[in-house]
Amino acid sequence: MSLSVGIVGLPNVGKSTLFNALTKNNVLMANYPFATIDPTVGVVAVPDSRLKTLSNLSGSEKCIPAVVEFVDIAGLVKGASAGEGLGNKFLANIRETDMIAQVVRIFEDSDIHHVSGGIDPMGDIETINLELIMADAETVSKRIGTLARDVRAGDKDAVALQDLLSRLLPHLEAGSLANSFSMTESEEKLIKGLHLLTMKPFLYVCNKKQDGFNLDEHNDERWQELVEFFESTGAEYVVVDAGMEHELKDLSEEEKTEFRREYGAQDSGVESLIRAAYARLGLMSYFTTGEKETRAWTVKRGATGPEAGAAIHTDFKDKYIRAQVVRFEDLVSAGSKAVARDQGKLRTEGKEYIVQDGDVIEFLHS
Repeated sequence: MSLSVGIVGLPNVGKSTLFNALTKNNVLMANYPFATIDPTVGVVAVPDSRLKTLSNLSGSEKCIPAVVEFVDIAGLVKGASAGEGLGNKFLANIRETDMIAQVVRIFEDSDIHHVSGGIDPMGDIETINLELIMADAETVSKRIGTLARDVRAGDKDAVALQDLLSRLLPHLEAGSLANSFSMTESEEKLIKGLHLLTMKPFLYVCNKKQDGFNLDEHNDERWQELVEFFESTGAEYVVVDAGMEHELKDLSEEEKTEFRREYGAQDSGVESLIRAAYARLGLMSYFTTGEKETRAWTVKRGATGPEAGAAIHTDFKDKYIRAQVVRFEDLVSAGSKAVARDQGKLRTEGKEYIVQDGDVIEFLHS
């Protein structure tokens, strides 16, 4: 399963630096807008300490993590929805992703120009979100117009979609994201084909700077305003020092830990970001483990046994018989599948079983 996260934001907020830290690759960076006009894609491993534990337990020859795809998208500017600053191309690139990670600058640095002339995180968010909302409003308005013919012909789906869009359009025009509009499951399916930008899940990435004036560290009123926005809207956010993580990208894990300790950083903000994006996409991992390999497989939360098996091979879904399942914690506690079986922790599950995060599974099929 390959799902992608689009890294968006205004110019010079640290998008490409963050992308480099995430992927450990160098892409074009510069202290001016549009340093990355074409999106750059990177496949990133999802940090999961359970994988190494299982690998050691099984004596596996190799370890394969779950992954998330990140797309570095050039900076949006005010007027993007009307085509300003290559806006149409940027919006099209965002439309192709499954989720939006919006980078917001929360540090002051006179050497790094901010496109609006000052550090105003809420202002940045409002600018970006408004451009995405305006693009969606245009998409919805056009679709309402093209539905007229089918509505006159009495097409039930067209009538239902027109009713939904007619209610959604004022919501967008009021400056609200589509994902905050209340819809039934059937209505979400109806609207899916429009690929609205603000229907995607959002994750805000607050980018700070080592030794800089960071709004969160000083509890600046701009930070307080930002946190109030997150809390009032239920938005998810992470705090990252993209510059520091980029500098550390070529060091060993031990060296990184020591460096962060010296600067008072509790953990890698980048790892928190990857985990948060994985969860925000509604994903989880189950494991297969043996002498050849231990591997984390990605599935949507709520997946059944056959659906989870399809991540390995379509035969595991179509010809699914049953699966032997043991929880990660139970297997580690037991020390082996044989002992877990003796303890009654190794279960046999049928087609209706809902796979849980951390399940260790062996599939049986015809």
